[in-house]
Amino acid sequence: MDEEALRTLVGILGNIIALILFLLPVPTFTKIMKAKLVQAFRPDPYVATILNCAMWMFYSLPIVHPDSVLLFTVNCAGFAIEVVFIIIFLAYSTWSGRKKIIIVLIIEAVFTAVVVVVTLMCFHTYASRSMIVGMNCLVFNTLMYASPLTVMKMVIKTKSVKYMPLALSLASFACGIVWSLYALMPFDLYLFVPNALGTLSAVVQLTLYATYYGTTNWDEDDGEKGEVQMS
Repeated sequence: MDEEALRTLVGILGNIIALILFLLPVPTFTKIMKAKLVQAFRPDPYVATILNCAMWMFYSLPIVHPDSVLLFTVNCAGFAIEVVFIIIFLAYSTWSGRKKIIIVLIIEAVFTAVVVVVTLMCFHTYASRSMIVGMNCLVFNTLMYASPLTVMKMVIKTKSVKYMPLALSLASFACGIVWSLYALMPFDLYLFVPNALGTLSAVVQLTLYATYYGTTNWDEDDGEKGEVQMS
């Protein structure tokens, strides 16, 4: 198997795993729709993921970074899924909650538009466009992978993994590994760095899970917690 075929295979696998990762919060939104209230769940991770996917979609366009079709498809799917999640939040939030979400979405839309215009008007080579957009992607994706830090801190403090879902940690680990491999064929610094860091974050989560699983009180009711999603 040549490198291009292997890269395509890894990219397809990455799409499948990332799609699973994007869909993991579905039970959360099922609860929201049944209760017709957002309860204590927060929209922050989903709003942030929309911007992250939008940046990667632009990065993977032929006018910025050619030969990135599989990177484009996975982020299109992620963007669409997150939009559905946000619509559900808007439907069942209070007016105050809706207003905050809308304001953040407007800011994200303006920021994305500025990045697009500046990139296309001021940078005229693939290398320069990939650099300016890739740096944004690197920063936002790293922040997404860093989002479980608050949950990991809570796990250490409470010696409980009740609110750190194993499925999310496993999917994050698999996703980080696969996209890190994809970024090596050929080497893509902006894709490799955040996914390598994401893999490391997932390893820490799995280590904490193994460490504190035995001390977790699964019957304890601490109320609903907001979920942290990473994409």
